[in-house]
Amino acid sequence: MKPTLNELGKLAKDKHIENKKYFDKLKKKTPKNLDYVMQDLHDAEFKKTDCLKCANCCKTTGPLFTLADIERVSKYLKQKPQQFIAQYLRVDEDQDYVLQSVPCTFLDHENACMIYDVRPKACREFPHTDRKKFQQITDLTLKNVAICPAAFNIVEEMKKKLPL
Repeated sequence: MKPTLNELGKLAKDKHIENKKYFDKLKKKTPKNLDYVMQDLHDAEFKKTDCLKCANCCKTTGPLFTLADIERVSKYLKQKPQQFIAQYLRVDEDQDYVLQSVPCTFLDHENACMIYDVRPKACREFPHTDRKKFQQITDLTLKNVAICPAAFNIVEEMKKKLPL
């Protein structure tokens, strides 16, 4: 199934309780091969997914910027880190640096990232479905299935491959 962005929110909402129960079981009884299965599912999905056709993550959420991200991006933009922070970032309720607004300032009209080569770690790793110890980020994944059609598909395949 390839949900459209219009369908994604409703589908994710309909599956939320099912996914939450599945992830709760996953945390209690984590399969030994989980990381390998997730890597395979992630790789298979992203072979057929073109993020440039969607960019919903960039349109609806902002990444967390680490100090290393700030240094790297500000250098790329030929700014001092403090200038970059003042122009683009704010501190959120968790005391993390995030974008002042969404959609992302660096997303162009063709859904391409203008700072792609130096983008934040959170952007490089999104939707985090190939992360080691995947069972530790299931709360984040529950949020991401409502944002990213690829994450939605990966979780649906995961439930088939690893029935609990």
